[in-house]
Amino acid sequence: MFKAAPPPALLLILILWLLWAIPCDAVEVSYRYQGQIHKVIGTRNAEGYLFMHQDGQLVKAATLDWPPYIGETLCLHGWVQQLTVALLHSQGYSIQSKFLPWARAVREVESGKSDLLYPEYWIEERAPSDVYPNTLRLAHVQLSNPFPGGNIAFMQRKSDPVRFDGDLSSLQNQIIGVVRGYQNTPEFDRLMDDGYFTVVEANNDLQMARMLLAGRVNLIIGDPQVIFYNLSQAQRPWLSTTDNLSQLEVVEPLLKHSPLYFAVSRKSELADKLLAKINHALAEFSQSGELVRLIEQTFEQCAATADNQR
Repeated sequence: MFKAAPPPALLLILILWLLWAIPCDAVEVSYRYQGQIHKVIGTRNAEGYLFMHQDGQLVKAATLDWPPYIGETLCLHGWVQQLTVALLHSQGYSIQSKFLPWARAVREVESGKSDLLYPEYWIEERAPSDVYPNTLRLAHVQLSNPFPGGNIAFMQRKSDPVRFDGDLSSLQNQIIGVVRGYQNTPEFDRLMDDGYFTVVEANNDLQMARMLLAGRVNLIIGDPQVIFYNLSQAQRPWLSTTDNLSQLEVVEPLLKHSPLYFAVSRKSELADKLLAKINHALAEFSQSGELVRLIEQTFEQCAATADNQR
């Protein structure tokens, strides 16, 4: 099985890793599979990025900008993109990947316009679809086996702490910022759907963090690594980046560690076969050590590139 999270050394690299917003016309993915090194170049087109496999069946994939895991302006598109392309290419697929706002990406896949959504959190059985009212999300997509993810936690302003002992019922009527369409934790999402909290929706993690800084909400929920990264890259004319970061803190205890998943559209003609192939590739990459090696390789290549451009 894979490790639950990148090794500690990788987290240090991640903190120091300089990533910059430069759109690229081509992205290279290099991976090892069954004793051979494979390389594939993704070229930008009107639909996103196309990674070709000779005579490979095309998988239409929808994703989002979710740095530092994945993003169109990240070095090499981030390690989740590198892993996704490697997994699919190793199984003989070509990949057409496009970056969309999350709610739209979900709609693309639940409706069957795209075959694959990634990265996704675990979807609980009763999670409702925002695309098709009065239906469940799992009626429209099916999840792969997991791969490494990150933590889910509340964040708050240091100047206005909220008392939290791990019992979500203690947060009744708190004003909490969430990203529209995100899965958080099963218990939190159930209480949210039942109106237990006052929820303010944001379009993305950065907008959600800005709501917290502005005092519009008492707490926000998400992956702290993603939230801190987005704030560190944002330009604030009235507040320095350092001040942005220093005003916020992660609330203990953490809610959970959340692996990531691929979600395959049940309306896709590839559905069952694609899901089986993804799970097969995940198992092979995990057993061979290629999964962790590919993550490390992405960090190292991007760190070296950043050093050369200083």
